[in-house]
Parts: sequence; C-alpha cells; structure tokens
Amino acid sequence: MALIRPFHCMRPAPEKAAEVAALPYDVYNRQEAREEIARHPLSFLAIDRPDAGFPDSVGSYEPCVYEAAKNTLETQLSQGVWLEDKDTAFYLYELTMDGRSQTGIVACASADDYRTGVIKKHENTREEKEQDRIRHIDTLDAQTGPIFLAYRPQARLRELVEAAKKNAPVYDFVSDDGIGHRVWKIADPAAVEEIGEIFAGIPAVYIADGHHRAASAVKVCLKRREEHPEAGEDAEFNGFLSVLFSSDELRILPYNRVVRDLDGLSPQVFLVALDKNFSVKKIGTEPYSPAERGKFGLYMDGNWYELTLREGRRPSDPVGALDVSVLQELVFDKILEIHDPRTDKRIDFVGGIRGLGELERRVADDMKAAFSMYPTSMDELLAVADAGLLMPPKSTWFEPKLRSGLFIHRLK
Repeated sequence: MALIRPFHCMRPAPEKAAEVAALPYDVYNRQEAREEIARHPLSFLAIDRPDAGFPDSVGSYEPCVYEAAKNTLETQLSQGVWLEDKDTAFYLYELTMDGRSQTGIVACASADDYRTGVIKKHENTREEKEQDRIRHIDTLDAQTGPIFLAYRPQARLRELVEAAKKNAPVYDFVSDDGIGHRVWKIADPAAVEEIGEIFAGIPAVYIADGHHRAASAVKVCLKRREEHPEAGEDAEFNGFLSVLFSSDELRILPYNRVVRDLDGLSPQVFLVALDKNFSVKKIGTEPYSPAERGKFGLYMDGNWYELTLREGRRPSDPVGALDVSVLQELVFDKILEIHDPRTDKRIDFVGGIRGLGELERRVADDMKAAFSMYPTSMDELLAVADAGLLMPPKSTWFEPKLRSGLFIHRLK
C-alpha cells in the first residue's frame, strides 16, 4: 500500500512564483541554462543547474558548484524570495496546455515504497546522472525537483481534488511557453487524513518521469539513515518530493527517432528490406504522423512514407509489443545494425513536442532518415511496470513538464 504524506513546504512568495518556476534541469544544456538565467535572474535554474553560473573551465560536478546552489537558495530565502509554510499540507498542482488540464497532488512519497516495489518504475537509470542529483540533494539538504508519479483513477480522490480547487489558488500564472500553472494548498486535517487513507488503499503508484531523481532521493535517504541511526520513520529524509496524477489525465507524446546512416544500404534497398515486416506506402512531401498503433512514419530523401506493421509481427509480451520495441527490433537492430540505442551514436531521439518539422530539419542537417512514432499509451506503461519489466530508452515524452522551484522539501 502506498504511503503518501503531507510535508512542510518551502515555496516562492506568490509574487515571485512565475519568475522562479523553471523547466527541469535536464531539459537544458549548460549554455541554454546560462541564457535562461540571464533572461530570468530568479529562475530556479540558478539553483537546479548551478554549473551555469560558472565558466566552462569549472566542471559541472565540482563541490563548489553544489555549494553555490545552496548559497543561492539561502540568500534568496533571506531576501524574501521564498517562504516556509509552518504546517504540513498537501498541495494541488494544475497544468493547462492547449486547453487541456491535469491536476496532481504534491506530497512526499516513501523511499521504502520505492525499494519494495510499491512505487514501480519502467526505466533504468545511469550512475552519473544519479550522482549529480545525490550531491545536489545532499548539499542543499532539500529535494527541489518533484518526481512525476501516476496512480490508477480513484473516484473519491478526484472528488476531494475538485472540492479543493474551488478555493482561491496560491499561485496562478502562465509561463513563457503558454502553459498555465495553478496551485492550491490542502491543510484541512480531515482532508489531509482522507487523502492519505485513500493512497494507503492503493497497491501501487508508478514513476511516469523522474527515474533518476527518484533513485537519487532514495540513495540520499539510505545515506542519511546510516548517518542518523537514531532518526525514526517520520524523519523527513525518508520521503521524497512527488506530484501524483491520475493516469487518465496524463498525455504522452511520441518520442521520434533519427538515424545518421543506413548502414551502407541505398534508400531503395532499405525500402525493400522494410517490406519484409512492413507494408510501405509513399506519402510524398506532406509530413506524416501515425494515427494509430502499428504505423510509423519514415522521412528520407525529401519524401515521407507510411510503414504499417504486417499481421503477426508484433510480440505478445508487454515490452516487445511496444511500437518503440518493434521499430528497434525489426528496423534498427536487424536492418541498420544499431543494437544498443543507449550508446550507439548513429541514432538520436527527438521529443514529439518539437514537431515533424524538427525531423525534416535534422535529416537536412546531419541525419539520413527520421521515424515518426505513435505515442506509447499510459496503459502500456502501467502494464510494463506491473510486469516488473523495463521499457526501451526514450519510450515516453510527457507534456506538459512539471516546473521546478514551486515546491521544495527540506530534509531537516
């Protein structure tokens, strides 16, 4: 059963929230973060991506970089950029994109639930990325990037969320990219208790996005337990900052692929090779986005093609049945000799938010072919996680992205 707790929140002063809120640190490279901070000096990127404040001669993972993040946070606190709620509470975070809204419950999830599999994952993590966030959390004594969690729909929980949203929000703003952000606080003891009880009856919650942040937060928890064996189960470091959404509210965009070459094949021979497992139809110059599972777009030599998976070619297991797995197995692995998409430099990934024009641009610049995908569904994600399996890399692209800086969980 899921242990979801209210927490003491550190958050921006209402008049500062729009300026502070920032996209996740890993959306930007170092130079992009530097430019964003120059445009918005209070951007949370100054804390979340502190290497942007140093010359490139200073390594991103130097101790001084993390100390700078801590100093910036403490300085801003003294300047009134931040306030600290004295009571424990849940918060609601609503994001609205293109007229479509989703509302999550901001809370602390349990590190032990992650370790025992109550919190289910669908991706592997990389040690280097984990170590960065471990140092960040440990130095700041705080978790600053919320984990994006999902749960299966709960009717009573939805009622409580909608009732709380009838109150005045503590934040209400539209970010530069047109995404609407509203936040409410739930401090009523009865509502807080009932929300916790509902989650206690839910057998599993799922990481939608933020696998590295979750793994790092849990490792900091274990480190703190060794350092403070006297601390009880209610110690702040036993939980990690999360936003939990009902799975039916979430939107997954496709994660498209581009390849640098055809492994020595001519375009004509490549199309013939595809015909073994796909029906190939030439579309022309009009960009093609698949409208259903089992269809793929191919852009090559200025033309788009529709690839339709032939009958009987899809495996039955939850991971093998994913469109991203089918494309990897039947095209990248068997035809193009791209066996490990995590490390092979001949393949790259393009989030669906960038549009099909970005695929055409990449092919014009430095790639040979692009593949547009039909998005992985939430049902597929849940099925993979429930089976204890892992998705191929870059299987999902969630939009809108949670902003960092609206909620901070202090560890002591």
